[in-house]
Amino acid sequence: MDIYRTTTDETLRETVQHGNSNYPFAYYPENIWQFDFHRIDWHWHHEVEFLYVAEGTALCLVGTDRIELHKGCGIFVNSGILHRFEAQCSTFAPNIVFSPTLLAPEKSLIYEKYILPVISSSVPYQIFSPYTPWEDNALQLLSQIFTLQETEPDNELCTIQLLFQLWDILLKNTDFDSSSGSIHRFNHKQARLQAMMQYIHDHYMEEITLEMIAASASISKSGALSIFQSGIHISPVSYLIQYRLAQAAEQLYATQKSVSSIAEETGFSGSGYFCRKFRQHYHMSPNEYRQKKTVSGR
Repeated sequence: MDIYRTTTDETLRETVQHGNSNYPFAYYPENIWQFDFHRIDWHWHHEVEFLYVAEGTALCLVGTDRIELHKGCGIFVNSGILHRFEAQCSTFAPNIVFSPTLLAPEKSLIYEKYILPVISSSVPYQIFSPYTPWEDNALQLLSQIFTLQETEPDNELCTIQLLFQLWDILLKNTDFDSSSGSIHRFNHKQARLQAMMQYIHDHYMEEITLEMIAASASISKSGALSIFQSGIHISPVSYLIQYRLAQAAEQLYATQKSVSSIAEETGFSGSGYFCRKFRQHYHMSPNEYRQKKTVSGR
């Protein structure tokens, strides 16, 4: 089984280009279970995203919210919102990611009147359930869009027609004028979170303490714990270990270095501890992982 991973920059912005400049739209028939650690990890993008759970159950984390999406349900994730999808078993969750400018160019009447109110609002996401009529209509349109990508991927005109219908339903049935104090796109807490994450990315090969991570953002240890927990639901040290494991996994795939050498180079105190942590997260040994093909995800 191929193993996919989410690629981001130091701000957690997803670096994969969704579509191209002429047609900024991408369809991903993805199984979350096939990603590193069985999750499409923390990321954000300027594009909007619609995801549907066709099989299994997906756990969506948006800010401090944890949303369980069962089979038959879907979600809209707004532009600029930090989010993550997890799975406990095989979970097929096709999704589309597209730039709002696909529907209308910036500063145009359509963009200013119908697009901007959605993407500039404080509404981070909208859940779609088959038990609410308008939400079920949105799910049916999503299904049509997915089917079109499978059967006629070059029929851009029909795709955009369906996207307009989907956007119209979303705009008419969601209160984008409401305010939400719990989730913001970019604030001082996220800036500090990203500063600490960048410190970990730069120094993961070294011996790092919680105090050192906190100092990188000029806050206390308790402040660092709080920001990590509210931002990505794990502790700074847990994130450090996961980042080290991800770097080790990359080396296992890309090099022929020994397991003990990789353990040392990625900051682990010993190969035994590294192997235990690796198996705990990947459910396989480092050598077993090395035998599997690892590829980039969306």
